[in-house]
Amino acid sequence: MCSSPEKETKKHKKDKADKLQEQIDKLVAEKDELFAKLQRVSADYDNYQKRSAKQISDSVNYEKELILKSILPVLDNFEHTLSGAEEIEDIESLWKGVQIIYDQMLSILKGYGVEQIDSVGQKFDPSCHEAMMQRDEPDEENEIVLEEFQKGYRLGDKILRPGRVIVNKKNNAQNGE
Repeated sequence: MCSSPEKETKKHKKDKADKLQEQIDKLVAEKDELFAKLQRVSADYDNYQKRSAKQISDSVNYEKELILKSILPVLDNFEHTLSGAEEIEDIESLWKGVQIIYDQMLSILKGYGVEQIDSVGQKFDPSCHEAMMQRDEPDEENEIVLEEFQKGYRLGDKILRPGRVIVNKKNNAQNGE
């Protein structure tokens, strides 16, 4: 006997429902697996952020420590010079001691990439000079730095502190205007 069309339709629907249920189960399992991976990645990322912040903090503290340790001998030399200053009979010896300490400090700064900005005799540059005064010196070019109140310093291309300077500013009658 042949099966009735109604039975075939029910069987076909049941097969289709079974296949759909299999697909659903497969997709649910895949979703659960992806969700678990996402949770692990999220936890790893959180841990990475915490670890990175700590590593940066540790690096900054390590660099501070290096800088401070390199400056301590300068402080020791100042202390030595000051404690012996009363016994120095001529000012030249004291001056030489201070000059040695100054050179030592400049050497330490240079070791960290810090350089003094040469200002006197240079063209005024607002990116590395701060004009404190203007003066009219007829024998000098206009906009030339005549004197330096305070040295400027740079670290690579970055200005740590601009030099505070006096700039030559010729009056209009001398400029031919």
